[in-house]
Amino acid sequence: MRLAKRWLGALLIAALTPVSTLAWNDKGHMMVAFLAYQQLSQPVRNRVATLLALNPRFSTWNHLIPAGTPAADRPALLFAIAATWPDHIKSDPTFSDDGSENGNRPNGASSSQNTGYSDKLRHKYWHFIDNPFSRDGTALPPVPDPNAESRIHLFRSVLAMPGTNQDALKSYDLVWLLHIVGDVHQPLHAAARVRAGQHEGDSGGNFVTVCALPPCNGMFLKLHGFWDGLPGSEPNVAAAVAAAKLLAAPPPAKAAILDEHEWITESFDLAQGEVYRSPIGAGEGPFTLTSTYRSNARRVMNAQVALAGARLGKLLENELK
Repeated sequence: MRLAKRWLGALLIAALTPVSTLAWNDKGHMMVAFLAYQQLSQPVRNRVATLLALNPRFSTWNHLIPAGTPAADRPALLFAIAATWPDHIKSDPTFSDDGSENGNRPNGASSSQNTGYSDKLRHKYWHFIDNPFSRDGTALPPVPDPNAESRIHLFRSVLAMPGTNQDALKSYDLVWLLHIVGDVHQPLHAAARVRAGQHEGDSGGNFVTVCALPPCNGMFLKLHGFWDGLPGSEPNVAAAVAAAKLLAAPPPAKAAILDEHEWITESFDLAQGEVYRSPIGAGEGPFTLTSTYRSNARRVMNAQVALAGARLGKLLENELK
């Protein structure tokens, strides 16, 4: 029972964070990045170390590494911590929301800019792509752009440019890429359910309420928050590394897929088949999650985190210049 309460607490922390764009939380993103780092050759590790040192919060990241960590292990932990930066700027007062709908929808030329660390916009809509689907015949809305898919494509092209004269921009694009590759492997960052009365979609499950661990006694959370919280709430890098080491390696054929459109299509299919399944009904809930649903969700999360890490590592190894 103690474990169940701790797990519910982790989910509630995720659910109460003001998100529609916080896939896997800090722990999940650090797990993805740590797994990716294991695949990098020493020359690529040296290159990412040079780029990450240009981030304005680099000195802060150093302070987050546990005391006594061997010097040889520090670069992997810094790499993992760097993957959380695009979420942390959401609470940084030196940054501001842009676009519409509380910053979750692009609006105007600034939404597409790629100017590096001088850009003080949060660009929340870069974290996801709300590919719509409907089960009641409701017409599907257009997909806003820029979004996670178009940003991954852009950031990859910048990292692949030869030479070091664009290193400041490459640093910015690298930390975003470390993060968004994890984002798009969370199924609710690739889908939005559209239905009668909700023609613009449910914001990736943010408009669906669930009871994660009955009896809820009024303690409800959003479906999106439930999925974000699956890796656990421990915000420290040591916990993320320990959890990442327990994950099974993904099938080599799936890990070798490096097309971001295919990644997002996979997540879109998972959302329809594994997220919006019984006991999730047609409305806004609240729906009481069964033990079968919860255990299946954890299985999907583990597989997706491992897959994101493998693909991110291969991408950087192949493309970073």
